[in-house]
Amino acid sequence: MNEIARQYTVVIERDEDGVYVGSVPALKGCHSQGDTIDELMANITEAIELCLDVADEPPSETFIGVQQVRVTR
Repeated sequence: MNEIARQYTVVIERDEDGVYVGSVPALKGCHSQGDTIDELMANITEAIELCLDVADEPPSETFIGVQQVRVTR
């Protein structure tokens, strides 16, 4: 079986308890967390693999990018 390597964008945030939370915009419902970035990345990799195993349709990259906005108060 020929396997194809794919890259996915992971959006990382930190919650109020200091835990890193990651989500993959291209895979609906694909989220994970970890106490460190390394732990999060290991966990999100496993989550991506699981999401791909149960996906009904091929993933589409919907993430466009990140913009910063300056607001003066």
